[in-house]
Amino acid sequence: MTVPTYTEQRPAAPAGRPGLAAQLLRRKPIGQMVNEAETGHGGTRLVRSFGVLQLTMISVGATLGTGILVILGESVPLAGPAIWISFAIAGFAALLSAVSYAEMAGLVPVAGSSYSYSYATLGEGMAWICGWCLVLEYAVSVAAVAVGAGQYVNETLAVFGQVLPDSISQPPGDGGGIMNIPAMVIVVLAMILLVRGAKESAWVNTAIVVVKVGILIFFCAVAFTAFNAGNFEPLLPMGAAGVSAAASSVFFSYIGFDAASTAGEEARNPKRDLPRAIMLSMLIVTTIYVLVAVAAVGARPWGWFDGNEAALVKILEETTGQPWIALVFAVGAVLAIASIVLTVLYGQTRILLSMARDGLIPKVFGRVSKRTGTPVAGTLIVGVLVALTAGLVPLGALADATSIGTLFAFALVNVAVIYLRRTRPELTRTFRVPLFPLTPILGALMCAYLMVNLGADTWVTFGIWMLVGLAAYFGYGRRHSRVAALSQEEYRELSSRELSSTPSIPEPSKADLS
Repeated sequence: MTVPTYTEQRPAAPAGRPGLAAQLLRRKPIGQMVNEAETGHGGTRLVRSFGVLQLTMISVGATLGTGILVILGESVPLAGPAIWISFAIAGFAALLSAVSYAEMAGLVPVAGSSYSYSYATLGEGMAWICGWCLVLEYAVSVAAVAVGAGQYVNETLAVFGQVLPDSISQPPGDGGGIMNIPAMVIVVLAMILLVRGAKESAWVNTAIVVVKVGILIFFCAVAFTAFNAGNFEPLLPMGAAGVSAAASSVFFSYIGFDAASTAGEEARNPKRDLPRAIMLSMLIVTTIYVLVAVAAVGARPWGWFDGNEAALVKILEETTGQPWIALVFAVGAVLAIASIVLTVLYGQTRILLSMARDGLIPKVFGRVSKRTGTPVAGTLIVGVLVALTAGLVPLGALADATSIGTLFAFALVNVAVIYLRRTRPELTRTFRVPLFPLTPILGALMCAYLMVNLGADTWVTFGIWMLVGLAAYFGYGRRHSRVAALSQEEYRELSSRELSSTPSIPEPSKADLS
């Protein structure tokens, strides 16, 4: 008997289709995921061109700067001088999940990130929920970060005595805004670069990340010259609850390693390099976040930050009295925001590619261009939708909605690690979660704790998003799922093959390396 692969075109509703409960529990074998990654969608696959440097820079680029450059003015009033503790708590929570991501990235080196990890362990139902959360996480976080671009563009123009009117630099309902044009422009530019090619995008991102790290270190050096230890008294004016609320709010600043895991099909040696990139990026990002938070609060009282979206630029300008310094930092901040938009938008398109490959969303998102080796159509669709969101939706609502989707996806990855350790202990793991099972259990519990600390409005938004997702699944995904299209006999055969072999990644071709 010939066992079909999921990439073959099968009837939408074959005889013997599983019932709803059985379909929701059907897992996708890891070996099949790896095979599909190598054959591609429609015969065209993504190009393996990333080494550990590019992967680390994707992770750092998607993470570093978000919480500091964009939402510091919103998070400091919640935690007070203890904002650095909030960043440390969020970083620790992210690290617990990051080590689980590192183990899963070595086991399932494909483009789907936590969506694919859930499909391989928890079944189609949880995979769909995770994928739907990732759509919220990635698309909304791109828009949320881009929203902050308008303020930094104004800080740049202010040096020359110019400023963009609020009508074109703020979203509707925010200071008389109509549309945030700078945010939309940054998203569109990132979209164009991604369409041209992943390798070119990665090198541009690497260059921007170097600039981003440089300007944040420069800020710390200047801010510490105005350091006042009295600004940290009292340390907890809003109590422990304020610190927890701020930690929940800034947690979305740590989704960068998740973006790196979406590059599994474009890494030259994903089993080795993905875990290294994830852990290295977490160390870099958490260290810089805490350092900048301490320097900023040391330079200005915590009440000063309320309403200051471009807080770091203003600290530099007030401390030095030199407009050109603020100009340099503001330009660097715009570049930093651009790198976050670029890398997170990249991750979004790869998540959708994996979901389209499985038939859960329209196949247009899974088409890879033979000329560029990128999902051009999917990138254009996502880019346009995200640009409109960035231009028309306020930042606060976006940031919190992103946090809850991120936390839910991270919790599922922790559960997936526990599941595979119990059911597939024989698999070769290039990275192993330390202190198993304590670490993934703590990771899942920490994510649940931070979710509870998010506001009621955020939960309402999340609930509505989940209802929309259920409608999309039952309206399209369930009927087009390629896993469900397999008969019971075919599915059992694939599963038995999975248990008798360990998937491997072939060496990259010369074309990939060139």
